[in-house]
Amino acid sequence: MTSGEEKAWENLIDLEPFEICKKAIASYNKEKTNYILRSLGMDFLISLKSREIKSMSPDGENLLNRHSYFFNLSVLCYLINAKDIPLSGKLIKPVDIKGGALFFRGTHVLPLDKIAEKYGDDKISFINKGKSLNGKIMNYGDASIELLPMPRIPATLILWLSDSEFPARADLLFDSTCEQHVPLDIIWSIAMLSVLVML
Repeated sequence: MTSGEEKAWENLIDLEPFEICKKAIASYNKEKTNYILRSLGMDFLISLKSREIKSMSPDGENLLNRHSYFFNLSVLCYLINAKDIPLSGKLIKPVDIKGGALFFRGTHVLPLDKIAEKYGDDKISFINKGKSLNGKIMNYGDASIELLPMPRIPATLILWLSDSEFPARADLLFDSTCEQHVPLDIIWSIAMLSVLVML
């Protein structure tokens, strides 16, 4: 039986590189049959010949070693499905995406409690970690950072610090256009990646 990743490689090989680069904000090396995609401030090579995803930096290789389960299929599906559309500027929780209320439950709950636990009284470390991933500081909660796991799919992580009344908590929001680029299971993978790289 063909795995989701194998099928995605087959689909990607059949597509026109110029169109993919325009839609996904990627580049293509015709000689090496490689796509180059920027994720979290790092460049990744997607080789059609060897069907491998590699990074040009030690940080990128570390990400692939730790999170390839979430990263690889997300990248392939994003390249195949991305649309050349502007961001809406409207942020939504993954549970508010069509089908999300059912999907983001049980084993699919995002480990946002671990972000709250780690940074609940340390907003400087939260911001510094986000900045190390090429994140942009935003103005939500007590601290927030916008990451770019995929060029057209920003993920905004928001931290509320603990105080005498409430424990710390964290949220993740996507631009509402995310569901036009990739299916729900891939949105979940991108959300998981965005949380895990902050831990």
